[in-house]
Amino acid sequence: MGSGGTAHRVYSVVVFVILASLDNVAIGIVPPLYGSIGDDFGLGEGHIALATTIMFLTSAVAAIGWAYAGDRTDRKPVLLAGTGIWIAGTAWSGLAGGYASFLGAQIVAAVGLGAVASVSFSVVSDLISPKRRGLVMSFWGLSQGVGTLAGTLVGGILGHTDWRQPFLVTAVAGFVAGVAYLFTYNVPRGDSQPELAGVEYDERIHHDHLPVILGRRTNIWLILQGGTSQIAFGSLVWLPVLFRARAEDQGYSTGTAVLVGSVFATIFQLGAALSILGGLAGDRLQRRTPRGRALVAAVGVLAAVPFYIVLFFVPMTITVPDGAATGAVIRGVLDNVVTEPTVAVCLAVAVFALMLTSANSPNWFAMIADVNPPEHRGTVYSLGNLVNGAGRAGGNALVGVAFQRLSGVFPPPLNYAVGLAAFQLFFIPTGIMYWLASRTVAADMTATHAALLAKASARSDRGPDRDVGGHPPVAVERLAAQQDPGT
Repeated sequence: MGSGGTAHRVYSVVVFVILASLDNVAIGIVPPLYGSIGDDFGLGEGHIALATTIMFLTSAVAAIGWAYAGDRTDRKPVLLAGTGIWIAGTAWSGLAGGYASFLGAQIVAAVGLGAVASVSFSVVSDLISPKRRGLVMSFWGLSQGVGTLAGTLVGGILGHTDWRQPFLVTAVAGFVAGVAYLFTYNVPRGDSQPELAGVEYDERIHHDHLPVILGRRTNIWLILQGGTSQIAFGSLVWLPVLFRARAEDQGYSTGTAVLVGSVFATIFQLGAALSILGGLAGDRLQRRTPRGRALVAAVGVLAAVPFYIVLFFVPMTITVPDGAATGAVIRGVLDNVVTEPTVAVCLAVAVFALMLTSANSPNWFAMIADVNPPEHRGTVYSLGNLVNGAGRAGGNALVGVAFQRLSGVFPPPLNYAVGLAAFQLFFIPTGIMYWLASRTVAADMTATHAALLAKASARSDRGPDRDVGGHPPVAVERLAAQQDPGT
């Protein structure tokens, strides 16, 4: 295979997208199996949910070390090492003979998953030109959403009779993707930046760069927003449990109810595929004002809140053959989407709510790349991911406690609906932080643009106002004038 040609780059992007999907599959297969794993180990669902919480936190903390290593060294061996570790941990999870072994395996897998998330983001950002960041990052974010959906579906379908099987299948798929990664293009740092075209860019992060990173005020809001948004998103991993409880409330057996919950949760989260629209909207509005991406994200998460709340309380009438084979139950669920008006209404509301919140992801990715030089992007992403992980772990853990407390007042499935609805209110401070980011992003983009031009001019005979990489001349002063934060 060639070295950096179009075909090689497309192949590389596809492999990165698959890797990003699989690491979310490894996380997503556990929630639908809380009950099954707990029953096998003689424990309640809360103990298994705790393993997921610890996994979120471990992955987020490990990502900082992986990202720093990737920003200082060759990223390919770093990503390969992380991939091997999460594959081993996922396979071990499926072979665990007790809770302690399962918990240890999940922690090992989480350490490796931290590398895939942070280092591959840095690499992908170097494959994308600035004017297409929103669109391409929407595919990147979509791959993670698809991975979570696939994990939910794989966990429910393969695991409703044997909870170990999904872990082993995912580990095998990860190994195949890891082998494919060996043949990807080793992307030079800063490869997609117009300012650095034709320049060998060898800048690396250093330990004293943290004040510089945090000195970009936009980074502060991009990092902190994950604390609240991921509390809300973290609570949504319990969506299969809500639908399972609804099925059990209507008299279905546990095995059928688990399968129904997983399939319904998967179908209802298809709206995340519309993150592409959020990326396109961000790219389009960004061409009019540098606040564009931040405003699209702010409006999306704020507007979604009432739709989520409606989703959890709209009653559903489920009609599937109880105790039937997996294929028959899935066909029954799909038929319900057409034949049961309550299911159709829930689906429409869910798709719209998830479409709105999915605008968050591609624009967050793109803004990190917009306001940071290449050698800082992986680390900034990992800092944001740490806060994301803490928020998601908190949402996952706290909502479980909320369900238990609410069960004394509201019987299942109403306790799940009330708890999930309350946790969606955390999207409100998220939207406010994106609005605050929209007020600082212009100045930070201008400063980063100027710094990259200065480094490029120091390595070549081109001045900072000359044509860069075939793009029209862009003066920093004119860019700043076009990016008035008050626009």
